[in-house]
Amino acid sequence: MNIEINHLDELGSAAEALLSFAGNEKIFAFEGEMGAGKTTFIKVLCQKLGVTDVVNSPTFSIVNEYAAPAHQAIYHFDFYRIKNLQEVFDIGYEEYFYSGNICLIEWPQMIGGLLPENYIEVGITALSEDKRSFTFTKIS
Repeated sequence: MNIEINHLDELGSAAEALLSFAGNEKIFAFEGEMGAGKTTFIKVLCQKLGVTDVVNSPTFSIVNEYAAPAHQAIYHFDFYRIKNLQEVFDIGYEEYFYSGNICLIEWPQMIGGLLPENYIEVGITALSEDKRSFTFTKIS
């Protein structure tokens, strides 16, 4: 599925489209260049999921946990700064990925083949300062 928005004010409709497209899938892998808007989109997505916590990039902590009324927990990962896969094992990634909770993963390419078998790949491309292109793909 492909979506383009012309202004960042339209991120909410892109988030709703992603949630509709995902169905029961709970693992989301966000791909895009630095500055494409992955964290910004995740903030809007979390709002749509009912998160009232402050949503920010877990760049240094690797994972943040958010509470949402309809979900036990939402986990937000940023693997940009990991130095080796042992760091991913050390945080107990399997407990998060296979918890049945929503996992939002930035920089999934940094963790090689550790993603679960089924997930939604979210590609984000910045076309201009405000314009974005989104591609949603079910991976299985």
